[in-house]
Amino acid sequence: MKTLYLDCFSGISGDMFLGLLLDLGVEQQQLEAELARLNLSGYSLEVTREQRHGIEGCRVVVHCLEQTHHRRWSDIDRLLEQSALHPIPKGLARRLFQRLGEAESKVHGIPLDEVHFHEVGALDAIVDLVGAAIGLHLLSPEQVLCSPLPLSRGISTAAHGALPLPAPATLELLRGFPICDSGINKELVTPTGAAIAAEVATCSPLASLRVEQIGYGVGGWQLDDRPNLLRGILGSTELSSLERDQVQVLETHIDDTSPELMGELLERLLDAGALDVGFTPLQMKKNRPGVRLTMVCEPDLEAKLARMVLRESSAIGIRSYRTGRFKLHRQPGQVTTPLGGAAVKLLYDGEELLRITPEFSDCRQLSRTTGTPLPEVYRQVEQAAREQLARTEKDGTES
Repeated sequence: MKTLYLDCFSGISGDMFLGLLLDLGVEQQQLEAELARLNLSGYSLEVTREQRHGIEGCRVVVHCLEQTHHRRWSDIDRLLEQSALHPIPKGLARRLFQRLGEAESKVHGIPLDEVHFHEVGALDAIVDLVGAAIGLHLLSPEQVLCSPLPLSRGISTAAHGALPLPAPATLELLRGFPICDSGINKELVTPTGAAIAAEVATCSPLASLRVEQIGYGVGGWQLDDRPNLLRGILGSTELSSLERDQVQVLETHIDDTSPELMGELLERLLDAGALDVGFTPLQMKKNRPGVRLTMVCEPDLEAKLARMVLRESSAIGIRSYRTGRFKLHRQPGQVTTPLGGAAVKLLYDGEELLRITPEFSDCRQLSRTTGTPLPEVYRQVEQAAREQLARTEKDGTES
């Protein structure tokens, strides 16, 4: 699988991403020919080779003639919709600006149609984002992966006045996306860069891949503590039909909490959104028997669930780390049996159905209300699910 990995040690912006794509082999002439389909004038691209801390990359600067740069989201979306751009980059560009518009709408408390872009509405920002969509289409990676984004601290000046870093729209765009503290007061991740990362990339550790090309997009800052570059690694990974995401793992050792309380805590953690919770027997200090509580959750639930453990057990500290996870695609279903209805999970590896898992709680209820042994309930639910799937496939084939 052709994979582009974005190594964002110095952040990401629209112009850095565009420079990276050119450094990875996108032809400038072809990019400009496609940008001409946008029916916008009054700008020119300057593409140069520059160094940051002795590392050379591609720097893209959009020179504009216009003096004003306030545009409404709806005007930009209409411009894109009516353009002669190829449908794929056109669709991506529209989604990027919609993400930006929705973030501004949330930050300012106004409807999307009333959003006015200032810096992002400037001609150079439009060219950066549309160029990024075109360049990504020309490069054609099958997947884009990304490192966590380093956010800055301090105050910046924008059209709305003094704003905190990261910019409110940038932070809104990165809901659910892993971030880290850059430790500096320069804006490393811009709204355009955040929109690109959030729309096209999956945050992931560097995958096992065969490196084919390495490129650098050069940013405008001269930084003391790092080169202002966006590094891209283009390579191939083994094709896998498994889904992949990021989860948070929390662990703690407990030796002085009642087993009844621990059992209730497990149920409460699952009800609060934990993906999985388990206990492992331990022999702890002073030869006391104990347990290791291990919990898997979505990253945005980390603090909430850690607080529950600390408040509802004798634990005084919790280890936490983020890790990648491979998983089967899950599809919920509902079936009807002679005993009653029950929910099931259909588990797929790509397009291949691997197994059907009846929901335990529904099966237990059917067993109790009908007096049927639980294994027999499971058998009937699974059989009904397979028959229902066969009918669905037959109907789809006949139609």
